[in-house]
Amino acid sequence: MNSQPTLPLREKLAYGFGDLASVLYWQTFMVYLTYFYTDVFGITAVAAGTMLGLSRSFDAFFDPVMGMVADRTQTRWGKFRPYLLWFCVPFAVVGVLTFTVPNFSMSGKLIWAWVTYNALMLLYTAINIPYTAMLGVLTPNPAERTKLSSIKFVFAFAAGMIVSATVLPMSKALGGGDPARGWQLSFVIIGIAAIAFFLITFFNTRERVQPPKEQRSSIWRDLGDLFTNVPWLILLATTITFVLFIAVRSSVTVHYFKYFIGTQTVTLPSWLPKIGGTQEWHLEGLVSVFNTTGQFASLAGVILVPFFANAVGRKTAFVTLFVIAIGSTAAFSLLQPNQLLAVFGLNMLGSITGGPLSALLWAMYADTADYAEWKNGRRATGLVFSASIFSQKQGWGIGAALALFLMQSVGFVANVAQTPESLHGLVQLMSVIPAALGVVSVIILLFYPLNEAKVAEIGATLQSRRANAATTDAAPSAA
Repeated sequence: MNSQPTLPLREKLAYGFGDLASVLYWQTFMVYLTYFYTDVFGITAVAAGTMLGLSRSFDAFFDPVMGMVADRTQTRWGKFRPYLLWFCVPFAVVGVLTFTVPNFSMSGKLIWAWVTYNALMLLYTAINIPYTAMLGVLTPNPAERTKLSSIKFVFAFAAGMIVSATVLPMSKALGGGDPARGWQLSFVIIGIAAIAFFLITFFNTRERVQPPKEQRSSIWRDLGDLFTNVPWLILLATTITFVLFIAVRSSVTVHYFKYFIGTQTVTLPSWLPKIGGTQEWHLEGLVSVFNTTGQFASLAGVILVPFFANAVGRKTAFVTLFVIAIGSTAAFSLLQPNQLLAVFGLNMLGSITGGPLSALLWAMYADTADYAEWKNGRRATGLVFSASIFSQKQGWGIGAALALFLMQSVGFVANVAQTPESLHGLVQLMSVIPAALGVVSVIILLFYPLNEAKVAEIGATLQSRRANAATTDAAPSAA
């Protein structure tokens, strides 16, 4: 395995820019979309929950289709890279429309929200499925894939920090008292940045891992290979429950601060510029600091995870880190609104241990693509990753809908003082409920069969097969 080539740092960094672009949107979906629809766009929690749940579930079924289309794409740029070039501009334009609040009736607004959000998610699929599948074809080296996945998520969490720190303050500043206009202009800026980042990835990466030359495309065979791929099925179930763990909590974070934490008087060292001394902190500042420090901690965790994973193995690393993150999340049920230090501290502990979990999962998905080729002699990298993103979207859709439905069930009404039952529900959605989902995710992953020794064995076998195939192909020419 050590003989397999390493990727140049320049190419690893270029690949990371694709996630920088994607997560500018995905982080917004995670932490601000429910708030945008209930408190800015102006639809009820149940209407927003129904739309998000059904839309993401519907769109998720397009993911495997997109993966199979990408697997069958043949261009001079490869199978997956060209989609970044083709769809980056339409994606940015529809992003602006999604965060535009039209001057329509309530029914007109709902139609606008359904159409624009679904169009945005379909375009996200068309660009993000191929981008993610590139992780499995830029290099055949498992160790390099772990590093590449870590760099990918370094950029992802950098984007998360940008969104967490800037979207609420930027929308307020650009809106000039009109929140709707502020959100629209914010996504004009975000869209331009995303186009530039996708193009950096397109122009500076190269696909190297190809399917076996004797492979014949068959949709039903590809699907059969996928659903008999036991390691992949286990990762699929793990991903759904892991994303539920994140989505439920993220969907109510802004509401938790707005209605439970409220405005707080904070005393910081006087030498800190602008924020030093005793000041009142309001929603925008509290949420921005909470999410930004969490993203910073996640970034630190992603940087450190290759060292930890190499020492103990990816499966052990995942379980160990997730257990700590679950405990940190459950502890929120014990906190009071004025315990800001504990709120931020527990969030950072949960983030530094929970942040790297996605990077570990995606590196393991690349291993399941190798496993399928090793077992069946056929490779469908795009399908493996697209079906995995399917599970991610299902988790987000179900998680956001669950959070909003539960909020509605305990009497949540936007922009008014909440009842004690509603506040208790918000606290539970920030703590005990996601923690329980995390426990389920850990239990599922315990059955994952690909340890480091098995991955090395599979990689060596595939390397030998590819070398033999290359020798066979070259033999007639030599004669």
